[in-house]
This record gives sequence, structure tokens and C-alpha cells, in this order.
Amino acid sequence: MSGRQKVLLAALAGLLVVLYVVAVGGGRHDGGDPAAGPGWLARFGGDAGTVDPATVTVACVPPAGDPSPSPEGVVVGFGTACRLRVADPGGLRSLVLRSAAPFVVTAPAPGDADVTVTDEVSPGEDGTAVAKVAVDGETEVVLRCPGGGGCVVTVARS
Repeated sequence: MSGRQKVLLAALAGLLVVLYVVAVGGGRHDGGDPAAGPGWLARFGGDAGTVDPATVTVACVPPAGDPSPSPEGVVVGFGTACRLRVADPGGLRSLVLRSAAPFVVTAPAPGDADVTVTDEVSPGEDGTAVAKVAVDGETEVVLRCPGGGGCVVTVARS
């Protein structure tokens, strides 16, 4: 090995040590904030977002009022069951559903999978029940109200 190669190898080893020290020592020393989102890294993830509530049509079993717009999205009130038809979002998106009361959501899995997923969503510590349904094409999502006493669910923007 020539002298020039030895110097180049030593410089490369030194650079790797410096990068390792910066990566280990220069990081954050807290748990982070999960509500803060992915930050600047999100712009490299493509256009992975949520379904626009305006592209969702609603057909509920009576008694049910008409869906109404709100700052958070579209509010849907229903007695027993409701069918949401999501227009093709043009890629993989999340349909976000929020409620102050428990509700049941049933939806097909995205892609070519022949699977239907059902989940009973209950409010968490913050008092909100949240369901995120993966949608990659025109899809029907069924909402049911446990006990049949009536539910109010918001098709949220995020």
C-alpha cells in the first residue's frame, strides 16, 4: 500500500469516527412529541395524506340528519348504521373518523387483499375515539353505532 493510500484510508476512518460521534452525541435527549408529526422529513414521503371529506358521500339508515360541514371536516349523525362511499383518492390515503362516543367501523383492506376489517373504536384519554382507515381506491366504509342509541362521527381533514 502506498503512502497516499494510507493517508486516504486514515482520513476516511477519521471521517467515519467524526460522523459517528456527531450522530450519537448530537441527537435529542428527550422522547420527542408524537403529535408534532414527521417535520421536515415529510416532504420526502410523497403525497401520503388524508382523504378530503368533500370526496365522501354519506347514506345513513333513518333516522339521520344530513351531513353538515364543520371546521374539522364533515359531521355525520346517524341512529344505527351509515355507509360512507369514498371517491378514488388517486393513491394511498387515510380516512380519518373522529367521535366523542364509541363506534364500529368496517372497511375492506387496501390493495388486492380479500380482507374486511372491523374495529370498535372507543374514546381515549383525551375523550376522542379516532379511526384511521387506509383507502387506495373507491371504497365503501360502514359505520355502526353500538347499542343503536345514535352516533355523531366527523369525517376529519386530519
